Amino acid sequence: MNMDVDLDGLFLHNGTYDYDEDYMYKEDFESRGSQAVLIPLLYSVEFVVGLLGNGLLLAVLVQKRRFWSMSDTFIIHLSVADILLLVMLPLWAAQAARPCGWCFVGFLCKISGAAFNINFYCGILLLVCVTVDRYLSIVHTTQLYSKKRPQLAHISCLLVWLISLILAIPDWVFMVAKKTSTLEPKTLCVHKYSQADWKLVSRLLHHMLGFLLPAAALIICCFCILRRLLSSSKGLQKQRSIMVFLPLVGVFFLCWVPYNITLIVDTIRSNPDDPEGSLKTALMVTSALGCLHACLRPLLYLGLCGNFRKRTLAMLKRTEVETKSSLWELGVGEEVLPDQGPEGEQLKQMTDVDHQVQTAQC
Repeated sequence: MNMDVDLDGLFLHNGTYDYDEDYMYKEDFESRGSQAVLIPLLYSVEFVVGLLGNGLLLAVLVQKRRFWSMSDTFIIHLSVADILLLVMLPLWAAQAARPCGWCFVGFLCKISGAAFNINFYCGILLLVCVTVDRYLSIVHTTQLYSKKRPQLAHISCLLVWLISLILAIPDWVFMVAKKTSTLEPKTLCVHKYSQADWKLVSRLLHHMLGFLLPAAALIICCFCILRRLLSSSKGLQKQRSIMVFLPLVGVFFLCWVPYNITLIVDTIRSNPDDPEGSLKTALMVTSALGCLHACLRPLLYLGLCGNFRKRTLAMLKRTEVETKSSLWELGVGEEVLPDQGPEGEQLKQMTDVDHQVQTAQC
């Protein structure tokens, strides 16, 4: 009787099963699934709300074109920059939602990447122009932009666009539709640098000239303005001019600072072999948050500017509103001096009396 046991069938199948690999793939699949829903949804909301808000804003400005102030010049350029960004959002929403990723031509990839940074540069540099004007007006009682020199505001806006276009050149050159090497290959619109030095130079230009230096100018000017207003009473007109200006700066920082911080971390710890790593996901989320700024700006105007609300309602009702005052109360180009208003008139009369007394004594 043969008692031998054949164990070949049991021990020949000695392969191992990697549970961690299956678990990570499941997590990665769920993460991509959530991105494919949340990111396109956020882009879609920004696209609809932003186009409606900025379209309404431009319509009101066109209706008011006979009484344009220096403030309107900067508002128009900000809205144009926002619309340039908003029209690119459907492309990014499609990239996040579709399994193939970027399914468009490479030329659109370059345009969308450049438009994203042009909007950011224009936004922060135009705010710097407005901030410097407010700083000079409130702290030093002089103005950079006035109705006597309207060409200076237009020259400043053109310079802002030129600087923004120059700073966006690396995005135009290095943005490409690149295939990833994951389990499910797809194409993404990302930066592809020929050398690591080019990436460092591009990121330094963005961090220093596009973000850190303008942000430092904004913070310093805002601090000096607030300190001056808190230390002296200049009347309510100065306070009203800040009611729109400071929220604009605050919302800009809330929307764009997370993206720029993530980009700085990505510059330091970037892994070129992992185009879909955690930092890339963070960049995608924070860039979507930055785009939110394009649709929040018209809502700020509508909520804080009484003249803008009045003209908007009049336009919707098809009625006429005759007002030559600024829609925004930003004070850009408005010669609002401390001696205007009831308190200013009393101060002026007292000064005239003192001057007459001193003249009589002499």
